[in-house]
Amino acid sequence: MSLKPLTLYVAASGPNSWKCTIVMKELDIPYEIKIVDYSELHQKPYEDINPNGRAPAIHDPNTNITLWETNAINDYLINKYDTQHKISHASAPEKYLEKQYLFFQASGQGPYFGQGAWFNNYHPESLPSAKERYSKETRRVVSVLDGILATRKYLVGEKMTYADLSFVMWNFFIENCVEPGSWDIGAYPNFKRWHEEMMARESVKMSLKQREEAMEEKPNPK
Repeated sequence: MSLKPLTLYVAASGPNSWKCTIVMKELDIPYEIKIVDYSELHQKPYEDINPNGRAPAIHDPNTNITLWETNAINDYLINKYDTQHKISHASAPEKYLEKQYLFFQASGQGPYFGQGAWFNNYHPESLPSAKERYSKETRRVVSVLDGILATRKYLVGEKMTYADLSFVMWNFFIENCVEPGSWDIGAYPNFKRWHEEMMARESVKMSLKQREEAMEEKPNPK
């Protein structure tokens, strides 16, 4: 029986929504996109889908489940649809290590990169101490990944998994997360090699193209 398309609710410009399209494209899961304007995130009817007022969220008509939080969505997609373990592992310890990195992405990369982007680009006042702190933390997270990748090609096992791919969208935005003009990816050669390999994947390129199209439809608020 063929799958009914999943509905993915996205905010056009941010990184998180497109982390889900990457996984769905890797697994050939059919989906349709509904773009939610930033002005609509914190009001009904979207708050009935995600009471936290953030994107993404999904509804899967095949299981009648609605989920929000990016990594919870991707964890669900892996458990439900990656039955051949194309971008995941079937057994311990690898399947637990994948979740370890998923939590690291959610608790480490996302918050620090996001605050770095905010204070370096959008905060109405210039706060040098905040810019310095979050730029420093962004580089620290990259240093952690660079050190891990010094002894292995991928984060877990001998293949690229959804653990690796969970980092790619925020990495794509990293120049906006540190002081303008200060980012030098060449200072992190293992990270650079890993990031460039992910950027070359069709799932990532297609997701970035969808993001561009979504931004044309719903531009980022000023």
